Amino acid sequence: MKTTKKRKKIDFSAYLFILPVSLFFITFVLVPMLRGLQLSLYSFAKKNPVFVGLKHYSDLMFSGSGATIHEPFMKSLINTIIVTVVAVPIVVLVSIFVAVTIYNKSAVVRSFFRGVFYIPAISSVVSVTVVWAWIYHPEYGILNYVFKSMHLISDNVDWLGNPSTALYAIITILITTSLGQPIILYVAALGNVPKELLEASEIDGATKWQVFTKITWPLIKPTTLYIVVVTTINSFQIFALIQLLTAGGPNYGTSTIMYLVYEAAIKNGNHGVASAMGIILAVIIGIISILQFKFLSTDND
Repeated sequence: MKTTKKRKKIDFSAYLFILPVSLFFITFVLVPMLRGLQLSLYSFAKKNPVFVGLKHYSDLMFSGSGATIHEPFMKSLINTIIVTVVAVPIVVLVSIFVAVTIYNKSAVVRSFFRGVFYIPAISSVVSVTVVWAWIYHPEYGILNYVFKSMHLISDNVDWLGNPSTALYAIITILITTSLGQPIILYVAALGNVPKELLEASEIDGATKWQVFTKITWPLIKPTTLYIVVVTTINSFQIFALIQLLTAGGPNYGTSTIMYLVYEAAIKNGNHGVASAMGIILAVIIGIISILQFKFLSTDND
């Protein structure tokens, strides 16, 4: 009986430890999600909400009576996918390259480069946006000046106003602001790779590429999984850069789902449509995250 009472007491104390986090999750994550799901079933076109069921979802995903909603949403969805597909692999590859390059350097050099790459990540979005707006300025921007000096372009380019360059200009900014944390995590992960394995492989005549692919990469794979998932979620949720630089233009050329949610809810007052967009985005992110865990998890090795 004493053992049973003690075991029950330990279990109860464990629940007390997770209670604060559980309350935070329920209050600020689960309840808003359920509330958003509820709002997505109503129309707020009039003063009183009207229940419309899944109409917002059908209008967003299929053309027809909701074509005016469908076209911007599909453009924004495609832009969001392009941003993610382009940004995530580049962030991962560049982060690994930088981390491997600086890892064997002195502590001062490692700290310097980690600081340089981490500065954009901790800087305010507004300050970063101001700097990049100046870089991309069609008349006085340094990017046009450098490219013209190198004879890569003959006339000034409106990087943020040209539909063919605006989205990729935004992606460039996203990549530069997303490298800091992955580099720090990879440097820490490389420090956990047993040196004995690396030395033994070199003695056996393995090349640097073989050492990386056969020893280093499998051991830093959990870190890669975390970086891929987090970077993917951040890419899908890109908003501030677009709001401050392009406002989704030109002609929804840089609009993403998150920006369209803001536009529908705050500018137009279509809270039902905005909630439906948010639910669709959450489902897409959830599916992609599950696939990433499936294919990048070390349990599959």
